[in-house]
Amino acid sequence: MRSKLFVPGSRPELFPKALSGPADALSFDLEDAVAEARKAEAREWVRALLCLPEAQASGKTLIVRVNAIDTPHFEADVAAVVRQGVHLVNLPKAESADQVRAAAAALEAAERANGVRQPVRLLLNIESPRGLREAAAMAGAHARVAGLQLGFGDLFEPLGIARRDAANVHAAMFAMRMAAGEAGVFAYDAAFADVKDAEGYLAEADMARRLGYLGKSCIHPSQVALAHQVFRPPQAEIERALRIVEAAREAQARGVGAYMVDGRMVDGPFVRGAEAVLADARRLGLLPDA
Repeated sequence: MRSKLFVPGSRPELFPKALSGPADALSFDLEDAVAEARKAEAREWVRALLCLPEAQASGKTLIVRVNAIDTPHFEADVAAVVRQGVHLVNLPKAESADQVRAAAAALEAAERANGVRQPVRLLLNIESPRGLREAAAMAGAHARVAGLQLGFGDLFEPLGIARRDAANVHAAMFAMRMAAGEAGVFAYDAAFADVKDAEGYLAEADMARRLGYLGKSCIHPSQVALAHQVFRPPQAEIERALRIVEAAREAQARGVGAYMVDGRMVDGPFVRGAEAVLADARRLGLLPDA
Protein backbone atom coordinates (compact mmCIF):
# COMPACT_ATOMS: atom_id res chain seq x y z
CA MET A 1 0.00 0.00 0.00
CA ARG A 2 2.55 2.54 -1.20
CA SER A 3 -0.18 4.99 -2.20
CA LYS A 4 -3.66 5.62 -0.79
CA LEU A 5 -5.81 7.97 -2.86
CA PHE A 6 -8.63 9.85 -1.14
CA VAL A 7 -11.88 9.85 -3.15
CA PRO A 8 -14.72 12.09 -1.91
CA GLY A 9 -17.79 9.98 -1.22
CA SER A 10 -20.00 12.69 -2.69
CA ARG A 11 -18.24 12.54 -6.09
CA PRO A 12 -19.45 9.26 -7.68
CA GLU A 13 -18.30 10.44 -11.10
CA LEU A 14 -14.72 9.95 -9.83
CA PHE A 15 -15.23 6.36 -8.68
CA PRO A 16 -14.65 4.51 -12.00
CA LYS A 17 -11.45 6.42 -12.77
CA ALA A 18 -10.13 5.76 -9.28
CA LEU A 19 -10.84 2.03 -9.58
CA SER A 20 -8.97 1.83 -12.87
CA GLY A 21 -6.13 4.12 -11.78
CA PRO A 22 -2.66 3.22 -10.46
CA ALA A 23 -3.17 3.83 -6.71
CA ASP A 24 -2.56 0.78 -4.53
CA ALA A 25 -5.42 1.73 -2.20
CA LEU A 26 -8.55 3.87 -2.42
CA SER A 27 -9.98 5.65 0.60
CA PHE A 28 -13.57 6.68 -0.01
CA ASP A 29 -14.14 9.61 2.29
CA LEU A 30 -17.40 10.19 4.16
CA GLU A 31 -15.87 12.63 6.64
CA ASP A 32 -14.03 15.87 5.84
CA ALA A 33 -14.55 15.73 2.08
CA VAL A 34 -18.36 15.64 2.42
CA ALA A 35 -20.54 18.57 3.48
CA GLU A 36 -22.88 17.91 6.39
CA ALA A 37 -25.98 18.18 4.21
CA ARG A 38 -24.67 15.48 1.85
CA LYS A 39 -23.55 12.86 4.38
CA ALA A 40 -26.46 10.48 3.77
CA GLU A 41 -26.19 10.87 0.00
CA ALA A 42 -22.46 10.16 0.01
CA ARG A 43 -22.95 7.14 2.26
CA GLU A 44 -25.39 5.63 -0.23
CA TRP A 45 -23.09 6.33 -3.19
CA VAL A 46 -20.20 4.55 -1.49
CA ARG A 47 -22.38 1.66 -0.32
CA ALA A 48 -23.60 1.10 -3.87
CA LEU A 49 -20.08 1.19 -5.26
CA LEU A 50 -18.75 -1.32 -2.76
CA CYS A 51 -21.47 -3.78 -3.72
CA LEU A 52 -20.37 -3.78 -7.37
CA PRO A 53 -18.36 -6.81 -8.58
CA GLU A 54 -15.84 -4.52 -10.29
CA ALA A 55 -15.00 -2.85 -7.00
CA GLN A 56 -14.46 -6.16 -5.25
CA ALA A 57 -12.38 -7.45 -8.19
CA SER A 58 -10.26 -4.30 -8.55
CA GLY A 59 -7.25 -5.75 -6.74
CA LYS A 60 -6.95 -2.56 -4.71
CA THR A 61 -7.04 -2.16 -0.97
CA LEU A 62 -10.50 -0.67 -0.37
CA ILE A 63 -10.86 1.70 2.57
CA VAL A 64 -13.69 3.89 3.81
CA ARG A 65 -13.07 6.84 6.09
CA VAL A 66 -16.22 7.03 8.16
CA ASN A 67 -17.26 9.90 10.41
CA ALA A 68 -15.87 10.03 13.95
CA ILE A 69 -17.36 7.71 16.54
CA ASP A 70 -18.86 10.60 18.53
CA THR A 71 -20.83 11.94 15.54
CA PRO A 72 -24.43 11.03 14.65
CA HIS A 73 -23.18 9.54 11.36
CA PHE A 74 -20.81 6.85 12.61
CA GLU A 75 -23.25 3.97 13.15
CA ALA A 76 -25.03 4.51 9.83
CA ASP A 77 -21.69 4.79 8.02
CA VAL A 78 -20.42 1.49 9.40
CA ALA A 79 -23.70 -0.31 8.75
CA ALA A 80 -23.61 0.85 5.13
CA VAL A 81 -19.99 0.35 4.14
CA VAL A 82 -18.90 -2.83 5.91
CA ARG A 83 -19.20 -5.04 2.84
CA GLN A 84 -17.46 -8.04 1.37
CA GLY A 85 -14.21 -6.84 -0.20
CA VAL A 86 -13.70 -3.83 2.07
CA HIS A 87 -10.35 -4.16 3.79
CA LEU A 88 -10.19 -1.24 6.23
CA VAL A 89 -12.46 1.23 7.94
CA ASN A 90 -10.54 4.43 8.66
CA LEU A 91 -11.60 5.83 12.03
CA PRO A 92 -10.86 9.57 12.29
CA LYS A 93 -9.96 11.46 15.46
CA ALA A 94 -9.42 8.34 17.55
CA GLU A 95 -8.45 9.21 21.11
CA SER A 96 -8.99 6.25 23.42
CA ALA A 97 -8.83 2.47 23.64
CA ASP A 98 -12.53 2.46 24.59
CA GLN A 99 -13.38 4.17 21.29
CA VAL A 100 -11.39 1.55 19.41
CA ARG A 101 -13.16 -1.31 21.15
CA ALA A 102 -16.54 0.31 20.45
CA ALA A 103 -15.63 0.75 16.79
CA ALA A 104 -14.55 -2.90 16.58
CA ALA A 105 -17.87 -4.00 18.07
CA ALA A 106 -19.71 -1.90 15.47
CA LEU A 107 -17.72 -3.59 12.69
CA GLU A 108 -18.57 -7.03 14.06
CA ALA A 109 -22.28 -6.19 14.17
CA ALA A 110 -22.21 -4.84 10.59
CA GLU A 111 -20.40 -7.94 9.35
CA ARG A 112 -23.10 -10.17 10.82
CA ALA A 113 -25.87 -8.03 9.36
CA ASN A 114 -24.30 -7.80 5.90
CA GLY A 115 -23.01 -11.35 5.61
CA VAL A 116 -19.35 -10.29 5.47
CA ARG A 117 -17.06 -13.31 5.81
CA GLN A 118 -13.62 -11.65 5.86
CA PRO A 119 -13.12 -9.46 8.94
CA VAL A 120 -12.78 -5.74 8.20
CA ARG A 121 -9.94 -4.10 10.09
CA LEU A 122 -9.37 -0.62 11.51
CA LEU A 123 -6.98 2.14 10.44
CA LEU A 124 -6.85 4.71 13.25
CA ASN A 125 -6.22 8.39 12.54
CA ILE A 126 -3.90 10.10 15.01
CA GLU A 127 -5.03 13.72 14.84
CA SER A 128 -4.81 15.22 18.33
CA PRO A 129 -2.32 15.50 21.22
CA ARG A 130 -4.34 12.98 23.21
CA GLY A 131 -4.53 10.66 20.21
CA LEU A 132 -0.76 10.77 19.82
CA ARG A 133 -0.23 10.15 23.53
CA GLU A 134 -2.66 7.20 23.50
CA ALA A 135 -1.57 5.84 20.11
CA ALA A 136 0.17 2.70 21.37
CA ALA A 137 -2.71 1.83 23.74
CA MET A 138 -5.24 2.31 20.95
CA ALA A 139 -3.21 0.26 18.48
CA GLY A 140 -3.08 -2.60 20.98
CA ALA A 141 -6.69 -2.30 22.13
CA HIS A 142 -8.14 -4.77 19.62
CA ALA A 143 -6.91 -7.32 17.10
CA ARG A 144 -8.83 -5.53 14.35
CA VAL A 145 -6.42 -2.58 14.42
CA ALA A 146 -4.18 -2.87 11.36
CA GLY A 147 -2.40 0.47 11.46
CA LEU A 148 -2.09 4.09 12.54
CA GLN A 149 -2.23 7.10 10.25
CA LEU A 150 -1.13 10.66 10.91
CA GLY A 151 -3.40 13.65 10.30
CA PHE A 152 -1.27 16.78 10.43
CA GLY A 153 -4.02 19.32 9.80
CA ASP A 154 -6.00 18.50 12.93
CA LEU A 155 -2.86 17.74 14.93
CA PHE A 156 -0.86 20.89 14.12
CA GLU A 157 -3.17 23.73 13.10
CA PRO A 158 -5.07 24.26 16.40
CA LEU A 159 -1.74 24.43 18.25
CA GLY A 160 -0.06 26.83 15.84
CA ILE A 161 2.59 24.27 14.89
CA ALA A 162 4.17 24.98 11.50
CA ARG A 163 3.13 22.21 9.11
CA ARG A 164 6.02 22.80 6.71
CA ASP A 165 8.75 22.70 9.37
CA ALA A 166 10.49 19.37 8.77
CA ALA A 167 11.55 19.10 12.43
CA ASN A 168 7.92 19.28 13.57
CA VAL A 169 6.84 16.71 11.00
CA HIS A 170 9.68 14.35 11.91
CA ALA A 171 8.88 14.56 15.63
CA ALA A 172 5.25 13.53 15.08
CA MET A 173 6.20 10.84 12.56
CA PHE A 174 8.75 9.34 14.94
CA ALA A 175 6.38 9.34 17.91
CA MET A 176 3.63 7.59 15.98
CA ARG A 177 6.04 5.13 14.40
CA MET A 178 7.22 4.07 17.85
CA ALA A 179 3.61 3.61 18.97
CA ALA A 180 2.85 1.49 15.92
CA GLY A 181 6.01 -0.52 16.46
CA GLU A 182 5.10 -1.19 20.09
CA ALA A 183 1.72 -2.59 19.03
CA GLY A 184 3.03 -4.44 15.96
CA VAL A 185 0.87 -2.54 13.44
CA PHE A 186 1.84 -0.48 10.40
CA ALA A 187 2.33 3.29 10.32
CA TYR A 188 0.94 5.29 7.42
CA ASP A 189 1.82 8.84 6.43
CA ALA A 190 -0.50 11.84 6.16
CA ALA A 191 -1.80 13.77 3.20
CA PHE A 192 0.16 16.66 1.66
CA ALA A 193 -2.16 19.49 0.69
CA ASP A 194 0.01 21.46 -1.75
CA VAL A 195 -0.67 19.44 -4.88
CA LYS A 196 1.63 21.61 -7.02
CA ASP A 197 4.64 21.10 -4.73
CA ALA A 198 5.99 17.76 -5.92
CA GLU A 199 9.38 18.34 -4.28
CA GLY A 200 7.72 18.93 -0.91
CA TYR A 201 5.66 15.77 -1.26
CA LEU A 202 8.71 13.72 -2.22
CA ALA A 203 10.76 15.07 0.70
CA GLU A 204 8.05 14.27 3.22
CA ALA A 205 7.42 10.83 1.71
CA ASP A 206 11.14 10.06 1.83
CA MET A 207 11.23 11.02 5.50
CA ALA A 208 8.32 8.67 6.15
CA ARG A 209 9.95 5.82 4.26
CA ARG A 210 13.18 6.21 6.23
CA LEU A 211 11.12 5.98 9.41
CA GLY A 212 9.59 2.70 8.32
CA TYR A 213 6.19 3.96 7.15
CA LEU A 214 4.20 1.78 4.77
CA GLY A 215 3.19 4.54 2.34
CA LYS A 216 1.77 8.02 1.96
CA SER A 217 -1.72 9.41 1.41
CA CYS A 218 -2.59 11.18 -1.84
CA ILE A 219 -5.26 13.84 -2.26
CA HIS A 220 -4.79 14.08 -6.03
CA PRO A 221 -4.02 11.41 -8.65
CA SER A 222 -0.83 13.26 -9.61
CA GLN A 223 0.64 12.35 -6.20
CA VAL A 224 0.28 8.60 -6.73
CA ALA A 225 3.33 8.32 -8.97
CA LEU A 226 5.33 10.32 -6.44
CA ALA A 227 4.41 7.90 -3.66
CA HIS A 228 5.38 4.94 -5.84
CA GLN A 229 8.68 6.60 -6.67
CA VAL A 230 9.60 6.83 -2.98
CA PHE A 231 8.08 3.73 -1.42
CA ARG A 232 10.22 1.11 -3.09
CA PRO A 233 13.54 -0.24 -1.85
CA PRO A 234 16.47 1.47 -3.62
CA GLN A 235 18.63 -0.92 -5.64
CA ALA A 236 21.59 -0.39 -3.30
CA GLU A 237 19.39 -1.33 -0.34
CA ILE A 238 18.19 -4.48 -2.11
CA GLU A 239 21.74 -5.53 -2.95
CA ARG A 240 22.89 -4.99 0.63
CA ALA A 241 19.92 -6.98 1.91
CA LEU A 242 20.85 -9.86 -0.38
CA ARG A 243 24.40 -9.81 0.99
CA ILE A 244 23.14 -9.78 4.58
CA VAL A 245 20.77 -12.71 4.05
CA GLU A 246 23.47 -14.74 2.30
CA ALA A 247 25.97 -13.95 5.07
CA ALA A 248 23.37 -15.00 7.64
CA ARG A 249 23.00 -18.39 5.99
CA GLU A 250 26.76 -18.90 6.03
CA ALA A 251 27.03 -17.72 9.64
CA GLN A 252 24.25 -20.05 10.75
CA ALA A 253 26.04 -22.97 9.11
CA ARG A 254 29.18 -22.05 11.07
CA GLY A 255 27.29 -21.43 14.32
CA VAL A 256 28.21 -17.75 14.42
CA GLY A 257 25.80 -15.22 16.00
CA ALA A 258 27.31 -11.91 14.85
CA TYR A 259 29.43 -11.26 11.77
CA MET A 260 30.54 -8.57 9.35
CA VAL A 261 28.89 -7.45 6.10
CA ASP A 262 30.39 -4.54 4.15
CA GLY A 263 32.58 -3.74 7.14
CA ARG A 264 29.69 -3.50 9.60
CA MET A 265 28.59 -5.86 12.34
CA VAL A 266 25.36 -7.71 11.59
CA ASP A 267 23.17 -9.85 13.84
CA GLY A 268 19.54 -10.95 14.15
CA PRO A 269 17.72 -7.59 13.95
CA PHE A 270 19.65 -6.62 10.81
CA VAL A 271 18.79 -9.93 9.18
CA ARG A 272 15.10 -9.47 9.89
CA GLY A 273 15.29 -6.00 8.41
CA ALA A 274 17.02 -7.33 5.30
CA GLU A 275 14.41 -10.05 4.90
CA ALA A 276 11.67 -7.40 5.06
CA VAL A 277 13.41 -5.38 2.34
CA LEU A 278 13.62 -8.43 0.09
CA ALA A 279 9.97 -9.36 0.70
CA ASP A 280 8.96 -5.84 -0.29
CA ALA A 281 11.18 -5.99 -3.38
CA ARG A 282 9.65 -9.29 -4.49
CA ARG A 283 6.13 -7.96 -3.96
CA LEU A 284 6.93 -5.01 -6.23
CA GLY A 285 8.48 -7.22 -8.89
CA LEU A 286 12.02 -6.01 -8.23
CA LEU A 287 13.25 -9.53 -7.47
CA PRO A 288 12.20 -12.94 -8.79
CA ASP A 289 10.04 -15.02 -6.49
CA ALA A 290 12.05 -17.20 -4.17
